[in-house]
Amino acid sequence: MNFLSALVRFENLHEVRRLCHWGPIIALSVIAICSTMAIIDSVIWYWPLDTTAGSINFLMLLNWTVLILYNYFNAMFVGPGYIPLGWKPENPKDTQFLQYCRICQGYKAPRSHHCRKCNRCVMKMDHHCPWINNCCGHLNHAYFTSFLLLAPLGCSHAAFIFVMTMYTQLYERISFGWSTVKIDMSAVRQFQPLMPFSVPAFAATLFALGLALGTTIAVGMLFFIQMKVILRNKTSIESWIEEKAKDRIQHYQTGEEFVFPYDLGSRWLNFKHVFTLSGTPRGNGLEWPVHSKCHQYTLTIEQLKQKADKRVRSQVQYQAVEDYNGACCPLNKGFRTFFRTPCTEEPRIPLSKGETVLATRGTKWWMYGDKIVSEEEMRAGVRVRGWFPRRCVEKCHYDTAANESTSDKKCVYLLK
Repeated sequence: MNFLSALVRFENLHEVRRLCHWGPIIALSVIAICSTMAIIDSVIWYWPLDTTAGSINFLMLLNWTVLILYNYFNAMFVGPGYIPLGWKPENPKDTQFLQYCRICQGYKAPRSHHCRKCNRCVMKMDHHCPWINNCCGHLNHAYFTSFLLLAPLGCSHAAFIFVMTMYTQLYERISFGWSTVKIDMSAVRQFQPLMPFSVPAFAATLFALGLALGTTIAVGMLFFIQMKVILRNKTSIESWIEEKAKDRIQHYQTGEEFVFPYDLGSRWLNFKHVFTLSGTPRGNGLEWPVHSKCHQYTLTIEQLKQKADKRVRSQVQYQAVEDYNGACCPLNKGFRTFFRTPCTEEPRIPLSKGETVLATRGTKWWMYGDKIVSEEEMRAGVRVRGWFPRRCVEKCHYDTAANESTSDKKCVYLLK
């Protein structure tokens, strides 16, 4: 398996540190609890191994666990694939269609985006997933989506085992009031459990059932979201770019027709572009097959247009009127600010009274933007951006000329 070969090589042992994060710890704990309790409940209380059906059930539970872990660890350790540092297109003239990444010291290839968590430009980036503590992108998109499919299936099987275990073991002890429900209990009564179904066993099974049902619903929804974009040969980021393209065209009435360049015209072709028998997706992550009406840089040109549009629409500056220490859930900024903190791993930026921020988006209680830094810091590539409480700032009302001058400098830097 790919992830095992990566672990054997000494130079890649640092990747094991990805496990030391709350996301993988929680995910692997849920998998371990559900799998272990399902096997224990089946063997001891519901479907013993001395029956044919019980043996098949046991093998199916093991199969789910192995497949889930295989795809999970591949998604984590194979990774999304990164744009080489200092990359630039073969034709120097094509650089005018691409964004430049100051951190990676190279151009962003089509469909790539810079991830602040990974600190690299990621091939066909979909999102950074805290549950695998890695990005979901070109090389691991199929593994990640397969994990999203297998986890709900395995948890559904486990949930069935948990329900039937509690039902069969408590059938004669508690009156459920299910007089109309008739379940054949003869097969269950043919064997004596290895140990009594005690209160701790009931509590553990009930807890595992809650985890299994919650995982089935939550991860199942994520699977449908991923399949929706995969069947259109998109990523979550590209779906957002397409929506903003339509909004830009409608706002300015340009009369343009934006055609998403990577949709191959067939859901089956789009599916095969990500899922292959070898597990390795098609393409090198730098060049892609495109629609007949488009070319390699159709999407990157649209991104540049949206960057320019963002400059025009975000000229309003905000000035800090309260100090903010950058806490994720600040206790001293109000009850609603505390509980309405953005559910994202994007950073928070500390603010001191009098500092200026160029806000780009926000919610009712929080805002996201770039802190305006000095010219020396701009030239050095320093960029401070993140979330901050809305109550800590107010809209600037000072001299318009000075405001536009400062904003223009900032916007030139943002375009870079």
